[in-house]
Amino acid sequence: MSDIKEERMKEIIRQKASEFLERESSGGALLTVTNVKLIERGTKALISFTVFPADKENGALDFAKRKRSDFRDFLKKETKLFRLPFIDFEIDLGEKNRQKIDEISNM
Repeated sequence: MSDIKEERMKEIIRQKASEFLERESSGGALLTVTNVKLIERGTKALISFTVFPADKENGALDFAKRKRSDFRDFLKKETKLFRLPFIDFEIDLGEKNRQKIDEISNM
């Protein structure tokens, strides 16, 4: 897969994941999609997101993982992607660590 196609695919998945999570979540926490990694030549997509407040992370991750097949169906309906990757979600620990560093440096 060319770099341009890969970047375009990642951006489409990121936008649609944001839209889907906002629409499907209960509103008890703010879920923000921060990154999409394509793995194994685009056959898998790992979607990273942050959760606010942080104490809702476990519930939000469980929710996102339960909705993987629904999100894949949503992608199928909403996009023209030729091959849909297997979808998985994770908490963006890099962003979480960056926020902690910002907190510490502002003390």
